[in-house]
Amino acid sequence: MLIRRQTCLSRGVKNILVTGITATTLLTSVASASAQNIFEALFGRMAPSAGPVPDANFTARDRQQLANPPYRQAWIPPAYRRQVVRYHRKEAPGTILVDTDARYVYYVLPEGKAVRYGAIVGEDAQAWSGVATVGRKEEWPGWTPTANEKRRLGPLPDYVEGGAANPMGARALYLYTNGQDTLYRIHGTNQPGWIGHAISSGCIRLTNEDVIDLYSRVKTGALVVVLGPKQGASRTASASAQ
Repeated sequence: MLIRRQTCLSRGVKNILVTGITATTLLTSVASASAQNIFEALFGRMAPSAGPVPDANFTARDRQQLANPPYRQAWIPPAYRRQVVRYHRKEAPGTILVDTDARYVYYVLPEGKAVRYGAIVGEDAQAWSGVATVGRKEEWPGWTPTANEKRRLGPLPDYVEGGAANPMGARALYLYTNGQDTLYRIHGTNQPGWIGHAISSGCIRLTNEDVIDLYSRVKTGALVVVLGPKQGASRTASASAQ
């Protein structure tokens, strides 16, 4: 588990002078307007700043944490963006399937469809595969690095509070087998630029926006199938369910 608007005032002023509008006329016409309305009257409405994709499942804390996240926003290739696809395997609706070869997570829907998310998966030596269940769910989880992570990654704190800077991201689904915590999770990330790659310590990571969406769909106790290298079916899904 493991990382904006500049307005050209001189052009606006030039246009005003060319049209013959005097400063006195301008002041009179906008005297009762707000400062923002004055700006828009002179130079047009400004485009909104870049930010996370709006999501109906966001809580107030999600919006606050993700409005200006303390990590670099990333361009996600279209193939790894959240979308509904046709699903060709036989898992029951409500199941999560992880295709580690293709770097996808699927949430199975009824009628042969699934929500597909791009993912970061474990490095070859760190990858985990098998069948588990969602033993518990947590919003903005804290992170307790394992002894293995401390050996592999160097000095790490014993515990990191939940938040946008935390490698666990916005949500975590804890994977259990036979009632025991496997120590593997499906969780968010503060390194969205690595979506589609195999670089993690074994856990499955989604963008914070996507893991919030998945979390809202998944029930505790849901089945999770993680396909290891070379275990993925040749056609898990097709591109569109529309």
